[in-house]
Amino acid sequence: MNKEDILEKAKKFVYRNARPLELARWKYHFENGSVDEVLNYLSMYQNEDGGFAYALEPDNWNTNSTPIAVWFATQRLWEIGFTDTAHPMVQGILKYLDSGKDFAEGKWFNTVASNNDYPHAVWWACDNDIGVPDDNPTVSLAGFVLRFSDKNSSLYQKAKKILTEAVERFMNHPTDEIHTVRCFLDLLCYCEKIDNFDVFDLNAFKSKVYETIEKVVCKETGKWYTEYVCKPSFFFEKNHKIFNMIDRELLEKEAYMMMEEQLEDGSYPITWQWWTDYKEFEISANWWKSSIIIDNMCYIKALLFA
Repeated sequence: MNKEDILEKAKKFVYRNARPLELARWKYHFENGSVDEVLNYLSMYQNEDGGFAYALEPDNWNTNSTPIAVWFATQRLWEIGFTDTAHPMVQGILKYLDSGKDFAEGKWFNTVASNNDYPHAVWWACDNDIGVPDDNPTVSLAGFVLRFSDKNSSLYQKAKKILTEAVERFMNHPTDEIHTVRCFLDLLCYCEKIDNFDVFDLNAFKSKVYETIEKVVCKETGKWYTEYVCKPSFFFEKNHKIFNMIDRELLEKEAYMMMEEQLEDGSYPITWQWWTDYKEFEISANWWKSSIIIDNMCYIKALLFA
């Protein structure tokens, strides 16, 4: 199947099924769509406290702001190359992160207690009445703070302390939990955008991130579309750094497999379940399909049709 057929099938699925935000993302990447349209629909998920909610991360339908939903929003901002530190959306995120909400033990929460009151995947369930602090998404959010906040602010100083300790842990004992590894990649990307960065040794950190990603990517290609494993493209959405970390042959193998695995309706199989009784999973799975299509088409385009 050629590029045009693949893109056309993908486009039709997105136009027929996507939420407005994902449709705006599709237009941005493939139809010269505007940044403003993406920002407009992304803003619909932002609460008064500056955080994000309302199933922006489709596996969690909590209407209260959560650090994970905020992380998800920052990914969308990076995707469109957004750098306006004064923008109300960015300032809202910084306000939420500075509030002390959903934060303890030097980390933002991965899960929050209010998740339990809304449809959610089992991994977003909270097993206490407060929340669970974790490097995911703390490391990424703290990187966002370094990139976008005032260096003289108390929030910046808090993020600096968080990251000094987190990077030291990572350098000595790198994690193999893929979502946390991606947060460290996020951090690297933010830091490389900061002039005269001096919080920690960026070159040594970069080498450790690259080394860790190369180790955690699953090399058993037969599992890529049958199990929830870490494919090379898992780290692609941040930028093209993955092309410098993984063997080119393996990268292209996934791109060709993406073309082969595309379903007749233009989408891709959802390889996970919520493992709960919530029927809303079927809705969320359909939302995810448009997002996966966009990520896959961007990956194929960058590797094979750039």
